[in-house]
Amino acid sequence: MTSNDAAERAILVGAPPVDMPQETVDEHLEELARLAGTAGADVRGVVIQRLRTPSAATYIGKGKVERLARMLHEHEATLAIFDEELSPAQGANLEAALGIRALDRTELILDIFALRARTSESKLQVELAQLQYMRTRLKRMWTHLSREGGGIGARGPGEQQIETDRRLIDRRLARLRHKLDHIARARVTQRRARSEQFKVALAGYTNAGKSSILRGLSGTEVFVEDRLFATVDSATRVCDLDGPGPILLTDTVGFIRKLPHHLVASFRATMEELSEADLLLHVIDASSPNWEAQRDAVEAVLAEVGAADRPVLHVFNKIDRLTHEEERALRERAVAAARPHVLTSVLEEGGLDPLREALQAAMRARLETVRVSLPAGDGARLAEAYREGEVLERAYEEGRVVILARVPAGVIGRWRESGLTVEQADAA
Repeated sequence: MTSNDAAERAILVGAPPVDMPQETVDEHLEELARLAGTAGADVRGVVIQRLRTPSAATYIGKGKVERLARMLHEHEATLAIFDEELSPAQGANLEAALGIRALDRTELILDIFALRARTSESKLQVELAQLQYMRTRLKRMWTHLSREGGGIGARGPGEQQIETDRRLIDRRLARLRHKLDHIARARVTQRRARSEQFKVALAGYTNAGKSSILRGLSGTEVFVEDRLFATVDSATRVCDLDGPGPILLTDTVGFIRKLPHHLVASFRATMEELSEADLLLHVIDASSPNWEAQRDAVEAVLAEVGAADRPVLHVFNKIDRLTHEEERALRERAVAAARPHVLTSVLEEGGLDPLREALQAAMRARLETVRVSLPAGDGARLAEAYREGEVLERAYEEGRVVILARVPAGVIGRWRESGLTVEQADAA
């Protein structure tokens, strides 16, 4: 599917285990419907079959395949979307039996990422994931690759078209990896340049409100839409929270249940922002009845990208959608989880204040309180103290400025290297 496929009509297919609660089945299919809507499809119906073991040939049973075919015909549907990942053989057999395209959840998410990617880096990452996924399937959509790289005419006698396509895909994969490696090296250089700054990264289930929080804290324009995977591009903003220095706040790609492995691998360089952060803000949609399952899905991806050991603050967002009773119950569940947390709303006045206060406290915790005497004309270091930390006291003594300040260890090191006497002190 592409952005031009607004008229696509789809039937959703769920094949949950026989012991899965109906409420969970409904939640999964509702999410699949929202994903289909994000991709531009009009959902016309749903087919469900509880399975003990999926069919090796068509995932669902023969009778359900026949019923699905009838529904597709009745609704003039052009697409069947399965909530589970289909093997190459299952996908091919289903398309042969149904006479239309059969997509699985993985391919649908990959399509959405391709539709939503805006930066050159995210476009390369999505294409890499798509090619890796499609390489074992080699659907007819990839035959156009023969026009790239001079593949046609270079084939040996009797070589199969599928072998030509695979070779072309491998060449493209190599070029994409080379480009992304170059971008990744540039990212490392950027991170080194800002190593002393307090780095905070937003993580969370898709549509939990990460981009809205980034916009609310930074006061800058960030694309926001009430839709799954409204944006898949990372964004970093400098946020001045009226505390001890500014923070660098980075919004990363949203997560989802069964996030495709190829996407996680392709976006690994971008997700390194999570493992390098001084603090992770795990944004949770407080209005979702299954926020605990969404939390667990995010934590699984964080572990996969090496960010499980980072300090985490749970940010329960969208509390404006809760009744007083629901908010009280949420607070009890959050306290029971025994993890640092705040409750926020980007819509209510002052709704982000608890988060601002928590960030200010986190910044202060990493600073050291010192007393230093500066020459009266040393405006550069005085400005550095205000910019990078928090000046608590300031006094003038015999042509010098004596300050009591909370500042990062890196600033203290530079001051001492320059010959200044820096004494540890207690905050006033």
